[in-house]
Amino acid sequence: MPGWIQLIRLWGCLVTFSVVIAVVLGCQGNGSPSRLEQNAPVRDTDAALRLTAAANDVMPFDVVQAEELLRQALEADMFHGPAHNNLGVLFLQQDRLYEAAHEFEWARKLMPGHPDPRMNLALTLERAGRIDEAIQTYKAGLEVYTEHIPTIQALCRAQIQHNRIDAATCDHLAMIALEGATAEWRRWAKEQMIKHC
Repeated sequence: MPGWIQLIRLWGCLVTFSVVIAVVLGCQGNGSPSRLEQNAPVRDTDAALRLTAAANDVMPFDVVQAEELLRQALEADMFHGPAHNNLGVLFLQQDRLYEAAHEFEWARKLMPGHPDPRMNLALTLERAGRIDEAIQTYKAGLEVYTEHIPTIQALCRAQIQHNRIDAATCDHLAMIALEGATAEWRRWAKEQMIKHC
């Protein structure tokens, strides 16, 4: 086949491909929104914030109502990380571990600079018996926020409880002994330092 025929066929394929791309991306040139834009979910972040706060208020005494409010928050804005995180906490409290892990994964992706979803996911993995994964997830949380005391406490507790002590454990225990969230945590850290450091 002559080279110029191949060139014409190649050019025809490129033109066809360009037309397909233009249609897919909605580039009609008339200023109307593309199909992708038309199908994008509506986000009402203010409503999601309000519903998440309401769920936090009722969570201690009405988990059914709290779950409903959090689901409404996610209907208002499916990308609202705190609602996913708090729904995960609710599921974790009820030992619905698979659902909890799913929500914490969402929250982790939507709140990349926040340690809570990572710590909560690690707690869920630990409760499911996936100890090594849990410890790695606690450590990933500390990569985001190196001095997050709740994560440091949870990591040290898991390492000591499951015999996974490493080179950083004693440094973390020393930090808890000074800055632990409660007097009980500080006392626990001091006791563990005597035993392990």
